[in-house]
Amino acid sequence: MHKTDIVVALANTTDLGVNKADLVVSAFIEQITNALARGESVALLGFGSFNVSERAAREGRNPQTGATIQIAASKTVTFKAGKALKDAVNE
Repeated sequence: MHKTDIVVALANTTDLGVNKADLVVSAFIEQITNALARGESVALLGFGSFNVSERAAREGRNPQTGATIQIAASKTVTFKAGKALKDAVNE
């Protein structure tokens, strides 16, 4: 399912038109992105939570040459599914 599919499904389920549904989905994604960029976690009760975690710098290997390379430290987003989502998927 892509963003467009979500927008159409939201428009069909509510009284919103496709354009307004697109604005709602875009604003929702933007708010989650902004919160994560500030280092905050986002918890959606029953769905799951998004968190920012830090990856330490490490040593890796180039798979083509086998040469050792340094991989810089970075931040990544993790998602942990909530109980209701897990239960829905496992039905």
